[in-house]
Amino acid sequence: MKQKTNKVIYSRMKKTLSFFAVLSVIIVTGMLAGCKGNTGADLVVYGKIFTSENNQVVEAFAVKDGKYVYVGDKKGAEAFVEEGKTEVMDYTGKGLVMPSCGNGHAHYSLGYAIQSVGTVMSMEDDVNKFMTEIVPAAVKKARETGAKSIFGQGWNMIEFPKNLPTRQQLDAICSDIPIYFADEEGHKGLVNTIALVNAGIMKADGTVLKKEMRGGEIGIGPDGTPNGFLSEQAGTYIRSFLDNDYLFSVDVARDNMSKIQEQLLSEGYTMYLDGYSSYFFNDNFYKAAEQMDKAGDMHFVLGTTWELDSWMDVDKALAKAGDTKKYASDHIKPNWLKLFMDGTVESGTGFVEPLYPGGKQGIPNWSEEELTDITRKANAKGITMHVHVMGNKGVNRVVNAYVNGGKDEMRNTLIHVYGVDSADFKRMADHNIQVSEGMLWHHATNELQAELMQILPEGMKDKGYPMKSYFDHGVNMSSHSDFPALSGSPDDPFGIMEIALTGVYQPEHAKPWWMEELLTREQALTALTINVAKQMFIENERGSISTGKYADFLLVDKDVLTCPVTEIHTAKTAATYFEGKKVYPM
Repeated sequence: MKQKTNKVIYSRMKKTLSFFAVLSVIIVTGMLAGCKGNTGADLVVYGKIFTSENNQVVEAFAVKDGKYVYVGDKKGAEAFVEEGKTEVMDYTGKGLVMPSCGNGHAHYSLGYAIQSVGTVMSMEDDVNKFMTEIVPAAVKKARETGAKSIFGQGWNMIEFPKNLPTRQQLDAICSDIPIYFADEEGHKGLVNTIALVNAGIMKADGTVLKKEMRGGEIGIGPDGTPNGFLSEQAGTYIRSFLDNDYLFSVDVARDNMSKIQEQLLSEGYTMYLDGYSSYFFNDNFYKAAEQMDKAGDMHFVLGTTWELDSWMDVDKALAKAGDTKKYASDHIKPNWLKLFMDGTVESGTGFVEPLYPGGKQGIPNWSEEELTDITRKANAKGITMHVHVMGNKGVNRVVNAYVNGGKDEMRNTLIHVYGVDSADFKRMADHNIQVSEGMLWHHATNELQAELMQILPEGMKDKGYPMKSYFDHGVNMSSHSDFPALSGSPDDPFGIMEIALTGVYQPEHAKPWWMEELLTREQALTALTINVAKQMFIENERGSISTGKYADFLLVDKDVLTCPVTEIHTAKTAATYFEGKKVYPM
């Protein structure tokens, strides 16, 4: 009986297997027939192609419906060429084809806003020009336009303090309209009396109401009253009392969006994380981006950050950050909360150890317990931390907060990062902590280097922004330009790349800076491409030339993988493609 049963089962199995074999043949034949009828790609590109996938270089790729459908050798790509349908581009010998780049932290929204409704200074402008030409011109412009605030940026953070203008001197030029002029970094400000009065720092009769501000400094003059100088969070507090809806209306923001996009695409960026999207204390930048995206005019992926300052109510700020998720789309990623751990090491406000010469310490804005709690709350809401931190002691505090309060999958990020203690590199890697580094700052003129030797703490005098150490420890490091806080550096990817390789900005003719931390060409391109995509949670869609991803790529007029290293900064983006379509030049 058992033997008969087995024969019956075997017979049925044979019939079943035969049926599935025939069915499989039918399905495969149908798939092949379908593929045969759809092999025609929209675009096929030949050339030297750096993919940002494990430093791989290939000969060709094919694009269909905005995505890569083939990446490999030229022969394989030829199968995707359909006469009369496929555009074929042979870039062989003309330069390099590579993924489009990303900027992991910058302030294009602020930069263009200043140009629209404010005043942009040059680092070369001295105090005399500031007082006799720049401020009077800004006041004249404000009176002609009916502005209720005068805003500007760009004064030299090292030279101006040697002869710092006072509020009384600014009052002599304009006393009835609030003035706020930020320095080149945006971390310090100069104001007149009415700006301080409006913010409740003092009364019009000179009575002082507040001499201290958490996370910042209110400069006090010899007469015991505020002198008009502000640093760090004291500056952001005063700015919150300006007429920000006028300075940055939706119309201004929308007009600026097209200018921002034009600059990004011309330089080869199609991924950009805005480092201070609520700089004017409203969500008009978000609204402008949404309008642009819905109109089909957005040709880059925008990440946004909501600001939390040390004088704000934490829970209210987190709620506002969460509310911005309503603007989310394929091209808009409102995922980040931005805050300042400290200031800048070069200006003496970084949170460092050992202390600055003379025993001075920088300005820490948050305790470790507070930062841990903020991280826990933000991550619970699906919001990633995006923290400005420079000094090594500040870095250690932020890393502790991320480790103890954060979720590794949230990719909490440190921005700028001047100093890092060796043990913190491994902890960053172990907890998926990201870093967006200003590789373009890895240089200094001989004169600036000499000056920094006098003001920096021991151990940081001939060192600055680590780069190679992140790669050595497996930390995802992306590149950022921090525009418009350029410190005289280039904003484009290839100027940045050259600095990361040589430790010097060639036009300065200075000695290289901290050569032990220089990168290889492939590492620099990785930081500019796929690592930015990882920081922005879009590495499965963008950031490298890989089958199934969006076809975001560049044609570069020079092979930056092999040309003389001192010529990399001369490379230009010949064309930028976004989702398979050329978006620069149009």
